[in-house]
Amino acid sequence: MYRGPVPEPTSEPTAEQRLAALEIRVAELEQRARAADPADSAETAYTEQFFALEALKGRVPEDGAVVFAGVVRVQGSPEPVQWQYGKSVDEIENLDWSAMAGNLDALGHPVRLSLLHAVWSGVGTVAELKEREEFGTSGQIYHHINLLVAAGWLVTRKRGHYVIPAERVVPLLVVLTAARG
Repeated sequence: MYRGPVPEPTSEPTAEQRLAALEIRVAELEQRARAADPADSAETAYTEQFFALEALKGRVPEDGAVVFAGVVRVQGSPEPVQWQYGKSVDEIENLDWSAMAGNLDALGHPVRLSLLHAVWSGVGTVAELKEREEFGTSGQIYHHINLLVAAGWLVTRKRGHYVIPAERVVPLLVVLTAARG
């Protein structure tokens, strides 16, 4: 049997205390609503978990689909690159997967990925690339660049100046993101 002091019954909060508590809760809710307003933050839509997946659900065939998209600001371009691509799972299953080996193989070498990163960062000529020791000789650089050009990951915009073509920017970033896991 408990023999300690008996706590006094708690009294109901006053109307003023309840009103103050409600004002605090309303202020918190308003702050959350402002933070969730896309007009207030361009990154809100990006940070909203699964926003693209939710938009996709009502538009896919029964067997499912894979879609990737992006809006990317590219150095030297006044407008961002906008790209979207998708296939149904059935279409993907019926592709010749081995035919894609060359495109993937071109990305499967650390030097070629470093070359692409350098080009992405604005280095576009073999002479500029040769200034960096990690790329090797000009012959080695041309070897890697030729493989990247053959796979479509690089193109020549003007004599001796390489760029990642706009239509490959988002796919390249998607592959890199997927490889990261």
